[in-house]
Amino acid sequence: MTNYDEIDFSPLDALADGEVVTHSPVRDVRLPSGKVLALITLDNGRDHNRPNTLGPTTLTELAATLDGLKPRAAAGEIQAVAITGKQYILAAGADLSDISKVGSKDNARLIAQLGHKVFGKLGELGVPAFAFVNGLALGGGLEIALNSTYRTVDASAAAVALPEVFLGIIPGWGGAYLLPNLIGIENALEVVVSNPLKQNRMLKPQQAYDYGIFDAIFPAANYLEDSLRWADGVLGGSIKVVRKNEPGKIERLTKWPIAIKVARGMLESRIGTVPKSPYAALELLDKAKGGTKAEGFAREDEALAELVTGDQFAASMYAFDLVQKRAKRPVGAPDKELAKKVTKVGIIGAGLMASQFALLFVRKLQVPVLITDLDQARVDKGIAYIHEEIGKLEAKGRLDGDTANKLRALVTGTTDKSLYADCDFVIEAVFEEVGVKQQVFGEIEQFIAEDAILATNTSSLSVEEIGAKLAHPGRLVGFHFFNPVAVMPLIEIVKTPHTTDAALSTAFVVAKGLGKNAVLTADAPGFVVNRLLAKVMGEAARAVYEGTPLLTVEKAFAPIGLPMTPFALIDLVGWKVAAHVQDTMAHAFPDRFYANENFHRLAELPEVVEKDKSGRVTGWSKAASTVLKGAVGHAPAGEDEILRRVQDGLAQEIKLMLDEGVVPEVEDIDLCLILGAAWPFIDGGASPYLDREGASERVFGDTFHHPVIRGIGG
Repeated sequence: MTNYDEIDFSPLDALADGEVVTHSPVRDVRLPSGKVLALITLDNGRDHNRPNTLGPTTLTELAATLDGLKPRAAAGEIQAVAITGKQYILAAGADLSDISKVGSKDNARLIAQLGHKVFGKLGELGVPAFAFVNGLALGGGLEIALNSTYRTVDASAAAVALPEVFLGIIPGWGGAYLLPNLIGIENALEVVVSNPLKQNRMLKPQQAYDYGIFDAIFPAANYLEDSLRWADGVLGGSIKVVRKNEPGKIERLTKWPIAIKVARGMLESRIGTVPKSPYAALELLDKAKGGTKAEGFAREDEALAELVTGDQFAASMYAFDLVQKRAKRPVGAPDKELAKKVTKVGIIGAGLMASQFALLFVRKLQVPVLITDLDQARVDKGIAYIHEEIGKLEAKGRLDGDTANKLRALVTGTTDKSLYADCDFVIEAVFEEVGVKQQVFGEIEQFIAEDAILATNTSSLSVEEIGAKLAHPGRLVGFHFFNPVAVMPLIEIVKTPHTTDAALSTAFVVAKGLGKNAVLTADAPGFVVNRLLAKVMGEAARAVYEGTPLLTVEKAFAPIGLPMTPFALIDLVGWKVAAHVQDTMAHAFPDRFYANENFHRLAELPEVVEKDKSGRVTGWSKAASTVLKGAVGHAPAGEDEILRRVQDGLAQEIKLMLDEGVVPEVEDIDLCLILGAAWPFIDGGASPYLDREGASERVFGDTFHHPVIRGIGG
């Protein structure tokens, strides 16, 4: 058993430089019964844009605060202690800003041990400790509550979560042991493992209460007063706290091991075995079914020390910084004051993609949206789909009745192009062919104002060529969404040599209004994401046509840690789309990109690959096997060779993209891959991974990053 009081924490002093300290002032509150509760308020003195975080100095101050309360509790001066936060925020977790200064695995272990030492004091005061979670509580913020005796939550709190697995680590201040023993293994697996892997999903307060994380939930209006009154009732015995999800002996013996086994199988099928943190978390949750709290905390100490010093955490922090900072301040975006105000949106097309656009624009911008197509039947079908999707959102409670009716009224359809005259922003979602896109833009340009913006959602065609026949080519901008439109957070904004700053600025402002992250890219084949995915898919196809078995090819890609194997990805994107992109890239760069005429033959089939229940590719369909018969060679490549080709091909392509000025810096390429292709955080996008694997050195004799982004080591 670790005695945290005997540990020297001075090596962590280096992390305290520049820390925004969250202080822990105390005031006594006399409860209605006359009892006295000492209320600690965590506050870093900044507004809500800079959440409370928990660095070494913060934790040391909190420890001193709790130490000062212990003798007062023993003397009977106070009957309880409570901890809450500044307005809207309890705490956003550990301060990870200077984690690179940790220096060694021993020091990384100290971070875990310091949190355990300090939070453990909440259970050693001699009086009950209450956590009043008045707002955002992430990671260590939630673990403060878990270490307390009782917990309440504000119904309006922004989010509650243990997001550590998303960042390549584990809940290391009690969460991995305390949570499953509070709410049961299945709920804990959801919070600790599943949610972080679903694009870092957070819990709403009501969900967290339903899971049993909190003992009471109160509206925002009188949250603190209600919590104090409730605490008084608990202290006096008039309120009995019942925890219905707390696991009993039967759950520990039967349900627990089964749940862990099922979760492990799901992880292996969904993300493979490369990511370390989900499996480390799974191990901790498994062992939490028995043993003491001290043993559980010691396991967390070791797991956190191992992960914090590893390559995956270093890459994850790089990726997190890109998403949190760079994505919010797009490089190359003109002054937003130049943007044209968008009061009406036009969408050319009424198919599935166009309808998804319409739904997104009307929901987020809440302006009139007009769709058109070749005939009224297609327009009516598009409108019906949009209304149906609005109805689904209403049924789920994500829209109230009035808003749903308002949105339906804002979406209209027509075959009369003259009705586009007052649209400020018009985007096409028609067939991926230059001539078709030129034609529809030529028709619509006759009716719209001279300063109205035109946007193309092309995935790989030249935006400049699409606009070549326009009277005002400067108004055209590439505005490339990713599928599914409502979910994927990236829009590649493509600038041609003619694009005006007003058009570009409008595109960035619209993207932000849609809740998307925009990255500026030059008008180059495939832009960023599709160019690199075409490299990945092309190398997979090349190996197949050399005669490599399908599953060997799929396995070869596993070490990259991609969310999908290449042929599962092609199946999701669509074989026709994939064939078109490969053609575009092979035409533009025939010496570097692979395409095969059989791609188009396969694309005509109703089913190309067979999959198991979890979506894993298991083999070719019978029809695909027939197409491929006689078309493949007899020189299969090994897994290592395929992986090396992919790594070197990506390194070469990224270097060329930077040399060509497709994007300003390599960070923008990684950001595009993370946001547009769900490239793993544990890789940091692509470039840190390629540096670590030696591909950058092999291809161009240098690395993308100086120094290389890697873990601290032992």
